[in-house]
Amino acid sequence: MTTPAPPPDQTLAFQAHDHSHCCGDLIARAQVIAGERGARLTPVRRRVLEILLEHHRALGAYEVLERLGQDGFGNQPPVAYRALDFLVEQGLAHRVARLNAFIACTHPGQDHSPAFLICRNCQAVAEAPGGGIHAAVETAASLLGFAVERTIIEALGLCPACQEAVE
Repeated sequence: MTTPAPPPDQTLAFQAHDHSHCCGDLIARAQVIAGERGARLTPVRRRVLEILLEHHRALGAYEVLERLGQDGFGNQPPVAYRALDFLVEQGLAHRVARLNAFIACTHPGQDHSPAFLICRNCQAVAEAPGGGIHAAVETAASLLGFAVERTIIEALGLCPACQEAVE
C-alpha cells in the first residue's frame, strides 16, 4: 500500500498560496486512495474533483454540472450527482449542509472529523480539525443517554479577508 503525502495545511483556504500545488497534490492523493480501495477515479469523477479544488469555496451540484457541460462531459443532473456521491463516499469530498454544496476534502484517506468554517460574505470554506468539538458533542450526548450517529459541525463567520474589508 502506497502512503500518500501528508495533507496540505487546512488554513490555506483563507490565505494566499500556490493553489495549483495543493490541487495537484490532492488529485494525486485521490488517485492513490481510489486505487487502493478498488474504485475508479473516472475522467468525470476526476474532473468534478478538479472543479471542487479550483477555489476554496463550496459548489452546488448545478454549478458543477454547468462546468461539466462546458468541458464536454454532458449536462444531465445525474452526471454531476453520481460523481459527487462517489467523491463523498470515498472521502474525497464533503457535503456542506448549510450551503447545500460540496467541497473537496483536504485530508483524503485520513479518518477525521472536520469542522467547516464558512465565510458568510465570500462563501469561502475551510475544513478545520474538529476532533475536540466532536468529542464534546459525544460526551454531552452520552450524559443524556443519546447515541450520536452523525455530527456535522459548520461555523458561520467572516474569513480574514472579509474581516479586513469590513474594518
